[in-house]
Amino acid sequence: MSHRLAITGIFFLNGAIFSAWYARLPAIQDGLALRPGQIGIALLGAPAGLLLVQPAIGALVARRGSRALVAAAPLYMLTAALPAVAVDLPTLVLAVFLAGAANGALDIAMNANGLVVERQAGRPLFSSMHAAFSFGALTGAAAAGAFAALGIQPLAHLLAWGGAGAIAALALIRHLLKDMPVGRAPGARRLARPSRRLAVLSAIAFCVLLAEGAVFDWSGIFVATETGARESVAALGLAAFSLTMGAGRLGGDALCARIGAVALARIGAVVAATGLGLALIVASTPVALAGLGLMGVGLSVVFPLTLRAAGRDRAQELAAVSAIGYTGFLFGPPLIGLLAELGDLRSALALAVTACAVAALLAPALREPDDRAESSRG
Repeated sequence: MSHRLAITGIFFLNGAIFSAWYARLPAIQDGLALRPGQIGIALLGAPAGLLLVQPAIGALVARRGSRALVAAAPLYMLTAALPAVAVDLPTLVLAVFLAGAANGALDIAMNANGLVVERQAGRPLFSSMHAAFSFGALTGAAAAGAFAALGIQPLAHLLAWGGAGAIAALALIRHLLKDMPVGRAPGARRLARPSRRLAVLSAIAFCVLLAEGAVFDWSGIFVATETGARESVAALGLAAFSLTMGAGRLGGDALCARIGAVALARIGAVVAATGLGLALIVASTPVALAGLGLMGVGLSVVFPLTLRAAGRDRAQELAAVSAIGYTGFLFGPPLIGLLAELGDLRSALALAVTACAVAALLAPALREPDDRAESSRG
């Protein structure tokens, strides 16, 4: 088995586990008799755990390499069952926090390892790895629906699903590329050195994941309330976004090799802004669904390109940009909810359109070093 196939498999498994326990939250909520607001509090545990561990994991990857930390993937697969073990709100918050922390650790390690595999190959591969995550998430969500339809309780489902994921991860780990750690010197920095380029890359990640979080949390409500679609039809908005995002990432590597990271990211962000903008302007269910699908295609390439640019030299930069990006995913949807309270949902979602436009303007920060050298010579 190739190194590329092994790390791509880890990306797929991460997505499949990630979506599985999220998909069973309604059943967990019913079992614990929690109100929606309490579930919202519990869900804050996942990004809190992720944001807490990612800077430390970036430092560890820089000092010891990524393979050893990716090898801990089976541990994350098993943490997926923790939310189903909760007996009340405090234990659910703790379970979700631990699952988020484990996911955050694997996220940094697998991205770092994927970048090493790409550099060894000498051609763009990173976007296809993120496509595997997207399709893994679709698989996990579909499987969760099947388990629920069969009447299988969340704990049994997540133990079986997580156990299968852990076994699959163990089979993949021995084929991972062993990368050389950097930054082992005693004076090496544990955290990323602040710089203008790091700040711009972080801003791009923040904007892109804010827009993505807005779609995940609000697309169904938007399609239902603003276009009058039935609930079953409204759910197709997120499905269209997810499918086109996965498909866009499959083609992202070839496009990056052809037109470059800057042009691809700029075009992608503009396409995303145009798609959501059309959905907001035209009060029609078909246009809204098509616009969300177009947004998925556009956004699909921007975050992987940003992580690639951040992780080119040091894992600490990768961790910093990833953590700030997920902050946008965390705080964007509640901010849109607040803006909707003050006005309406359509105008509130314009914030996501603006975020995509800002990402397009900042795209030159993704320029490869070779491109910079050629520009300076010219």
